[in-house]
Amino acid sequence: MLGYFLRTLVVLALAGISGPVIAQEQLQARGSVTNLPIPRYVSLKAKEGNVRRGPSLAHKIDWVFTRRNMPVIIVAEYGNWRRVEDRDGAGGWIHYSLLSGARTVIVETDLTGLKIKPEDNAAIRAYAEAGVVARLNQCNLDWCRITASGQKGWVRKTDVWGVGPDETKD
Repeated sequence: MLGYFLRTLVVLALAGISGPVIAQEQLQARGSVTNLPIPRYVSLKAKEGNVRRGPSLAHKIDWVFTRRNMPVIIVAEYGNWRRVEDRDGAGGWIHYSLLSGARTVIVETDLTGLKIKPEDNAAIRAYAEAGVVARLNQCNLDWCRITASGQKGWVRKTDVWGVGPDETKD
């Protein structure tokens, strides 16, 4: 995100725009089609989704996402197509109808404890293995409340992928 912020400042400077310091939120890029923030996290709606080299059916399919609800991050828009990346940084173009605004995360740390409160010393309700896809319920600056296999609990934001480091969600 810092790289984006610095690139934006350079663009503003080259355009001759000066004045008071602008908050980073005001510099958030917006999609040319949806006017929604770029980048933004979404999830795979379908159980299968073709990932293409370019934004049309004429482009070659590089691979197929095969996991419903998997979180991805949208990094670009073109017509009905969204350029997405997964947690490994692999990316490509996917039709927008295969994506959902429902937020999910992937557990990154094996046997992550789902805590009853967002505190390090809180009791653990359940454990989640690395690779589990969970619904994202809410987040503060350090913790996220997730639901996985019917179990709800708080996890450190650093233990999951699919939410921005400074992002909060009610």
